[in-house]
Parts: sequence; structure tokens; C-alpha cells
Amino acid sequence: MMREVWPAWGKTDLATDASHHLAHHSMDVAAVFERLIHLPVMRSRAEAAGDSSFTPRTLSRLSCIAYLHDIGKLHPGFQAKGWPSGSYKHSLQGHVGKSIGLMLDASRQADHPFRDLVGQLKTWGSNPTELLLASFSHHGRPIPVDSGEGGKHWPIESRYDWRAEASILVDAVRSWYPEAFEECDDSLPASPYFTHFYAGLVALADWIGSSRKHFAYIREFDPDYDLRARSCAMHALDEVGIDVHRISRRRSPKFSDIAEHESPNPTQSLMGKVGLSSRLIILESETGSGKTESALWHFARLFGNGLVDGMYFAVPTRAAARQLHSRVDKSIKRLFSNEAPDTVLAIPGLLVAGTAEGQRLPNWRVLWDDQTQEESTRWAAEHATRFLSATIAVGTVDQAMLAALQVKHAHLRGSSLCRSLLVIDEVHASDAYMTEILEQLIQSHLSFGGYALLMSATLGSSARIRWTGESQPSQIDALSSKYPAIWLQDNPNPIVPSASEQSKSVHVELDSMSPVRAAQLAIEHAKNDARVLVIRNTIGAAIKTWREVKNRGHSSLLMQVNGLPALHHSRFAAEDRKLLDNKVEKLLGVSICRSSQGVIVIGTQTLEQSLDIDADVLITDLCPMDVLLQRIGRLHRHVVLRPAGFESPNCTVLAPEFGLDSLTSPRPRFENGLGAWWDKSGNLQGVYLDVSILELTRRRIIKQSDWIIPQMNRDLVESAMHPDAIDALLKEKDEQWNAYHVSVLGRTISEGAIARLNLLDRTQPYIHTNFPPSDESIMTRLGEEGIILNIVTEHTGPFGSNISRISLPAHWMKGISVDDVESIEVQVVEKGLKFQVGDQVLEYSTAGLTRPSDSRITAE
Repeated sequence: MMREVWPAWGKTDLATDASHHLAHHSMDVAAVFERLIHLPVMRSRAEAAGDSSFTPRTLSRLSCIAYLHDIGKLHPGFQAKGWPSGSYKHSLQGHVGKSIGLMLDASRQADHPFRDLVGQLKTWGSNPTELLLASFSHHGRPIPVDSGEGGKHWPIESRYDWRAEASILVDAVRSWYPEAFEECDDSLPASPYFTHFYAGLVALADWIGSSRKHFAYIREFDPDYDLRARSCAMHALDEVGIDVHRISRRRSPKFSDIAEHESPNPTQSLMGKVGLSSRLIILESETGSGKTESALWHFARLFGNGLVDGMYFAVPTRAAARQLHSRVDKSIKRLFSNEAPDTVLAIPGLLVAGTAEGQRLPNWRVLWDDQTQEESTRWAAEHATRFLSATIAVGTVDQAMLAALQVKHAHLRGSSLCRSLLVIDEVHASDAYMTEILEQLIQSHLSFGGYALLMSATLGSSARIRWTGESQPSQIDALSSKYPAIWLQDNPNPIVPSASEQSKSVHVELDSMSPVRAAQLAIEHAKNDARVLVIRNTIGAAIKTWREVKNRGHSSLLMQVNGLPALHHSRFAAEDRKLLDNKVEKLLGVSICRSSQGVIVIGTQTLEQSLDIDADVLITDLCPMDVLLQRIGRLHRHVVLRPAGFESPNCTVLAPEFGLDSLTSPRPRFENGLGAWWDKSGNLQGVYLDVSILELTRRRIIKQSDWIIPQMNRDLVESAMHPDAIDALLKEKDEQWNAYHVSVLGRTISEGAIARLNLLDRTQPYIHTNFPPSDESIMTRLGEEGIILNIVTEHTGPFGSNISRISLPAHWMKGISVDDVESIEVQVVEKGLKFQVGDQVLEYSTAGLTRPSDSRITAE
């Protein structure tokens, strides 16, 4: 009786003893890749990255190389993972490095099954080696070219003949891609951009092609399997939503197709004047002027003309993403009706697509609350790595930035994103570190032929020129630029509206920065029925102001969550943060029903960006002019009935009583988010470090207390942030002030340099791309990461929610070990929860996470 011979498997399920032949899995991935690169938008991106037009033979050869992505799985040491226990006497092996080893052996050994195939690959142009390396790196990290091992590590097994199985793979690919092996002068694209693009597309194809839901396992080799694989690939891309052929494209969508009102306002109408050939657009417009609808209309026009297949809408914060998500989803459903895809909420840890929420099940499955079974169309929502492959997604800018950093799956993210319009809101909010990353992201996105829209209410000329490529205009020239405006790359002349925007006259005045004064003003306004928004620069100042309101006996005026006074900042558990976000939106949202009772909403920078909230009066700490205008954008945002005395917008800016000189002398000093301090490592730390911009902002308030918004926006920003204005201030200041300014510039330069060290440079050959051994230290925002405290035993938080995890600030956790975090005991106390991590005693209450022994003020 003959012993069973084991075929090579590409996928296996040990629990059911099912397996999928390696040639079949290889073809699954090749068929998905083939289908992807034949999609019109994706093909145009591939040709843009390769700087060439592709013939059918070129596409066939690229698919053939994708087919070879897993050939290292032929190694007996890998195959043994699916064999009966004890049947393999050597050590088990991985397969990625073995793929390189197999190709090296094929070049050296005359009788190697891959010998002739490798020889033919070398005739396909100057780049097949790099494309092979990119294909082998489909698990998300580029593998070193010298990581392959030779044939001495490929033992012969009596029941497994890897050479025979290798011959099956070679014969199959020749049969399934005959056009690839015809002699011709076609050459594979050699552009580094294309190789990086190709790596991401193969990784995406492998992820989809590895789904057993779409590709059923067949153990024994089938010579006609290619027909099945191509059919399955077509259905898979349709189901997961990457192939959008089912969605109708209207070449001339109307503004009313995405908005509830019939016609665009003057600013929104600008978007209809932009030619669809413009790949990078910058929209400068007042907060509340409808930039979101402008972006959606631009997407509708691009999609209708077959220039994009999706949109990723990036905002600065999770809170902003949560609020914007439902708004975008409604517009998309309005635009596409019954064909509309669900809008994915691209926030790690959440499972939201459209109005549905998902629940994770065993074996990486997800159950959606509006379905009785898994829903493939929400595939992109089920894993953070796949967010950027969604047809429509709203999320934080960090998810897009990961495509530009040397982190796992950066290539997959970048190649997935290129099919979409990339919208970045509040682009001015980026610091030097983030700006470097965003520049790299946009450069790669455009080099792939993608489209990008950057939006800001307050983008000064010195920030704008980084994107447009123009030279720095003088302050006089900068002031002469119209506002609002649309700027195009390499074009110094903006597109401006033909009609005037609605304006509002805001009275701005200075007052004391103390929590006592802030609370006093807030109470006074709220008692007169105003909805008061208080934005402090630091969590400490926000909590002190909130407590001062309570201590004065006015807890009932504060925002209430489940009957308890609350405030808004980043140091809350995720479950409570959702409650707080919803409450802020309900109290200050556009659709609110104004009651006769006033309310005080106190928070930090979490309330200033991308949120559609509307206050009757604003109390804010001093901050840079662009940030101040952003905060003022939350004041009288919409036309609604206001309480008596608040018909006109008023903003009180809280500032140090004795000016800002003390922040630079004799050493840097930090006061409620203004200025800086030197940490123990000799690094300058702070929130708003550039005291010169702060001083120019303060002086402008003193000089002119009534601001006409948005007509004065350009003047206000340039008067406080233009290099000429800063230079003039420095000339009148003392030596210590100037020395401090040099330190701030040094920190900015240092942040940019750190970012450049972490960037994924797609202009460099893929073969030279070596990611760091670990990408744990590479972040989208500069600064130490906090520690996530997972609360295993269920505990009820102060607002009644079950609390599962809290993020602990990094600077609180110096010297804390992993064991300290894992071994904590949570104690229920009268005001909430109390626990000890190492030597740190922490409390979690309606004030958020606090450290009772620490009076230090931090920003978030």
C-alpha cells in the first residue's frame, strides 16, 4: 500500500484538517491583484507611479510576480506546521526569507525547478528583482535582500517532495499567465515610486486573497483552478467594496446632491470653479462656512468623472471624527441613494460603519448589530490596517499619516489610499513634526496620481507656501491676498469668490487668566441664559475653573452627564468620552433647541477643532492667532435666536496680567499653556512655545477690539504670524527674549529632523528600504506615548458607564514597569474609582483622571 504524499499547502486550518494548495492560494492572490490593477482608477494610479502606460503583457507579468509572493512556503520546515505532530524531525521555519533563498538557489543550481523561470524574469526589465522583493514583503515590512538561506536548509522528506511541488507551481503560472512569458520588448516599470506602490497592492491582494470566505479551500491541485480564482476575486472585490462599479457615476453632480440646501454659498461655489485636473487644492475659509460640504461636492465631481473611487476625510481628533462621521454618512447616502456604501469610522478600537456597530467574535469575525451574520461590505471597518481601503471613511489624520512612516503596512495603507480623495481638515493645526509627515504623505499621494484637498480657516502665508511651492511673500503682499480663497499647487494667484461672505462683528477683550475670574465670567453669562463655552489651554486650568464654578454653588449651570456636572478633555475613559462628546454636541450642536436656561461647557483643545458647535459667548485662554480664530469659529457659528444681551458675539481672552516678558526671563517659564520649560533631558517643552506669536496676538487685541470675521482673517493672521512681523518684534525685545526665540526655532528644526528619520521615502529604491527592527517608537505625533490601563474586572465609572480602559499620561508613569500596570487593584470610592500604579495613586471621577498629589498643569 502506497503511503500518502502530502501536497504543498498555502493555507490550512488545523482545527478541521482542511487545507488549500499553495498553487491555488498563489493564484488567489494573483487574481485579486490582477483584478485590482485592472480597475480603471487603480490602473491610472499604477501608471502614474510607474510613469508609463501598461500593455496587457505588462499587467500579466506584474500579476505573475504577485503569484510568486509565497514561494518560500514550499520549504519543508514551513509545510510541517500543517503535518501530524512529530512527523518532522527538524526545526520549523518561516517562509518570507525562504522565498529569497529559493530564488537565489534557482540562479545557482542547474536542476532547480525555478531555474528557467528565474532566467525569464531577468529578461522582463531592470526591476524584477525589486518587484519580487516587494512581493515577498507582503506581510507589511520590507525584508532585507540578504535574508534568504540556501538549499542546504531544504531537507528531503519521504512524504513531501518540495521539488515536485515547485514544478507544479512553475507549470501552473506558465499555464495561467501565458502572455507573461511571450518574448517581447516590454519592460516592467523601474520607478521607485512604482515598486513601493506595487508592494502595497500585493499586500492588499494577499489580505483579500487569504479570506476563506471568498476562496474556499481545495487541497489537491486543480490545473483549471485559475478560472475559479478569477471569478472569486471579482466577487471578493465587489463584496468588500473596493470595486465600486455598482455605484452610479454622475458626471455633473449638483450641490444639492450632497447638501440639504439647493445652492452653494459664495465660498462653496469656489469648488465648482476648480478644474478636475488640479490634484492638490487648498481651501481657506472661515470656520462654519461649509468647508465640509465643499469637500463632499469636490468628491462627488471627481467620483462622477471616474477620477477617484473613494474618499478619506481626515480630522485632527477622535471627537471631531465621531461627530463628522454621521454628517458625512448622511451626505453620501443622499448622493448615492440605495447604492451608497456605509461610511467607515476610522478610529482604532471602534467598529462603526454607517449607522451600524460591530461586535468582535472568535476567529477574527465580526457581527454587525443590523445583521444576523457577518457583512463583507464592512470589511474595511473591521481592522485599522484596512481603514484606508474603505470607499468612504472619516477618521483621524493619524491613520493617513501612517502611510508615510516606516511602520508595518505603510505600503498597504498608501496604495489603498491612492484611489481616494484625501481630505485633511484643519491642516494648520499640525506642528513641525506632523507637517513633515504630512508633506511626505501628500508628495507620495500625488506621485501615485492621487487627489488631495487641504482645508483651513487660518492658514498663514508662511504655512501655505510649504504646500503650494511659491516663495514667501512679504507681509504687505500677504496682506493683499483675498480671503476666503482656493489655492492650487505652483500657482500664486488664488481663486476667490465673486460675492461677499456673511460677516460677524466679534468684540474681543482681554481679562485675567485666573480660574476664579474665568469661573466668575462664565457664571455671570450663564445666569443670563447664555450658552457659555470655556476653552482652557491645559487640563489643570480646565479642572480648576470647573471646580471653582461648583464651589460657588453653581453646579447646576455646568454641563450635566447622567445628572452629574461634567467637563470635556482628553483624560477620560473611552466609554465616558463618548458620553461627553454626545452631550457637548447636544448642548451646542447646530440642531439644538434653545431653552431659556444657560449652561457652561468647560474644556480644552478637544473642543476647538472640526466640531460643529455653537456658543453664545466664548471665554478662552490666550493662544496663537490662528488657534484663536479657530476657537472664535465656535462662537455664533449659525443663525439662531440668542438670549437678550448676547445678540452680538463676544470673546473674552484670558491672558497673564503682567504681559509675556516673564515667560522668557530669566529662564523659560510655563504658565497655563504659554511659554515653555526645560525638561531633565535639556529639551524645550510646552504647548504654545512661540511667545512672539502670542505677544503679537495679545497686542492685536489691545490695538483693535472689534473684529469683522471673516473679512479681517487674513490681516489678523499675518499681523501675528508673518516672519516680518515677528522680526520687527524681536528687534524691540531684549537679549533674553531673542535667545528664547532661537531655542524655539531650534526645537522646530529638531522636530522636523526627527520626523525625516522616520519617513518612508518612496523616492528611494525599494531594495534599500529597511524599516527599523521595531516601529513601536515611531509615532504620528511627537511625544511620549501613554500607558493603556486595561481594567479586567468590570467597574462602573462616575457617569454610570462600565469602564474598560484608561490611557495614563506618559509623564506620570516614569519608572513604572509592565508588571505594575498588570497587577493593579481598582478600588471603588465615593467619587468614582481609585487605583495605584507603582508608587502613583490615581483617581478617576467626574473630573477625569487626576493625580491628587500633583498640582502640575498639563495640556491635552
